[in-house]
Amino acid sequence: MDSSATNPDASNARNRDSSALHASPSGSRERIPVSVHPTSTAASRAVAAEIATLLRERAAQGRNAVLGLATGSTPQGVYEELVRLHREEGLSFRNAVTFNLDEYWPMAPEALQSYRRFMQEHLFDHVDIVPSNIHIPDGTCRQEDVAAQCASYERAIRDAGGIDLQILGIGRTGHVGFNEPGSPRDSRTRLITLDRVTRMDAASDFFGERNVPRRALTMGVGSILDARRVVLLAFGEHKAQIVRDAVEGPVSASVAASFLQEHPDARFVLDPASSAALTRFHTPWLLGPIEDLGLQWDEATTKRAVIWLARTLGKPVLKLVEEDYNEHGLQPLLASRGDAYDINIEVFRSLQRTITGWPGGKPEDKDSPFPKRVLIFSPHPDDDVISMGGTFIRLCDQGHEVHVAYQTSGNIAVWDDSALRHMDFVREFAGAFPQLGREFAERLEANIERFVATKTPGVVDSEELQRVKALIRRSEARAGARWSGVRPENIHFLDLPFYETGRVRKKPLGAEDIRITCGLLRRVQPHQVYAAGDLSDPHGTHRTCLAAVTQALAALRAEPAECEWLDNCEAWLYRGAWQEWAPEEIEMAVPLSPDEVVRKRFAIFKHESQKDTPVFPGASDSREFWQRAEDRNRATAAAYDALGLAEYEAIEGFVRLDSLQA
Repeated sequence: MDSSATNPDASNARNRDSSALHASPSGSRERIPVSVHPTSTAASRAVAAEIATLLRERAAQGRNAVLGLATGSTPQGVYEELVRLHREEGLSFRNAVTFNLDEYWPMAPEALQSYRRFMQEHLFDHVDIVPSNIHIPDGTCRQEDVAAQCASYERAIRDAGGIDLQILGIGRTGHVGFNEPGSPRDSRTRLITLDRVTRMDAASDFFGERNVPRRALTMGVGSILDARRVVLLAFGEHKAQIVRDAVEGPVSASVAASFLQEHPDARFVLDPASSAALTRFHTPWLLGPIEDLGLQWDEATTKRAVIWLARTLGKPVLKLVEEDYNEHGLQPLLASRGDAYDINIEVFRSLQRTITGWPGGKPEDKDSPFPKRVLIFSPHPDDDVISMGGTFIRLCDQGHEVHVAYQTSGNIAVWDDSALRHMDFVREFAGAFPQLGREFAERLEANIERFVATKTPGVVDSEELQRVKALIRRSEARAGARWSGVRPENIHFLDLPFYETGRVRKKPLGAEDIRITCGLLRRVQPHQVYAAGDLSDPHGTHRTCLAAVTQALAALRAEPAECEWLDNCEAWLYRGAWQEWAPEEIEMAVPLSPDEVVRKRFAIFKHESQKDTPVFPGASDSREFWQRAEDRNRATAAAYDALGLAEYEAIEGFVRLDSLQA
């Protein structure tokens, strides 16, 4: 059935993707329309514009617009843009009726983790919505009243005329709302037990998995599918595989989002990272002529295809033969680029050129200054050694002037017990040297130890406790940097203001964050910059810190008279504890010897508060950070080895910032 016949807004919705980088092409394996935007910000603004259009159209008709809303970091950009449209362009929410997807149970509305509080802070408190038009499941209702409340919620949606536009995110298990794997298609608003993966993903919001509620109230799959239009947003590499399962896989209760394939007007809105596993981006040659997708057999696409073929067959690149190409859909590559032997040589040499033991350049290179000034940006106080510790140490060993800038304090990632242990030291130290501060030690005891003794899980730390935890991270960062070879005067703590909320949810990046970053860049005037390129960071700090660096560099480029040094500045991106660059992406591969792997491990060990069980392990991974780093670096080396390159103990990979932005 054509949904536009019953829904006049549906026909307009399909024409609202003009800002999309790619919409679903004909002949793709996608079973639901997909729009891919250049950035998550562009995607969020496009969805906000769609909501704004609906609100204005309905207002002109004298009707309400019924919105289904989601919480979490994914739709946050949509709400920011809606608030901007309200403030700057007069968008009114007087005719908006909203129904939120879910709420933890039990959950007080004023709690930090409450979805009601989230919506108030990010949207409702900043627009002119009528409070009685806001509907959010009641996390305070008694268990014996849950069934009646859920039935009442469904009735309220029907009485409002049904949801016109439902906004969704997607969890790593494929859940929408809190419809965990196994949720039936006809499910309605109900109380549900949360999957362990979902609870682990929420652990950061609750300062530990043990504090995450085990149950939640959620609209059902059937409730969601009743909406006239559905838009699902997903951003970041960590969502790529589940997006592919939901979009290209079969409809299955094990992936609740796959039920959207059966909806007459549903769409996925993605950024390039979350769309990366879709066939048209990952292996477009399997869909037919790549020219039909606007691609060509250039060097990058050829390299990607040959590496895919080699890994699929378990062969080194130089052992691929024409039959391999022909039998795996790559005949057009041979027709375009020549015989298999020449293509193999081209790709092998391209991979070989990425390998260097001199990340800062060699002394004898007359076209490049040596030694170089190198500035490494570390989002948290341990990302430098976790993500590029081997390269960090090598740059110092090879005589470069290495600076490291810790962008945030990382204070929320310290256990209370660790803070108390350090305070024990302060007390003992004050006893041994009373002239240095017995009064100070007593003040700490009064203001911090008593607070810790009475605080409940999830409560924001007092200012004094935050300060102590920040000092712990600073001392560990200094120890790790000194171990790596950095001079004390080259260790910088930026304490970017966006981070300093005492909560997992941070403020948006602001002008002061950019000013601080620009100031350091001006002082150091580096020849090389390294920054975290993680888009899979589940807490968002890495993405924000990368934005601070890129925006600062852009601001400085607008001052050509003062920043001529930028003309000779390279910017490289490393990846952190969640993911590594693939061989086809890597532009600089720094091999590590067994001894260098051990040296990197000990640099990570300097961060004692993050050892054993860190506060925010992320991505349901029980390995310690040093184990993840070594496994990831060894896997990169094994991938190079399998492709026929030299066999190394480990490899750290880097991509040019300009390449990622392109």
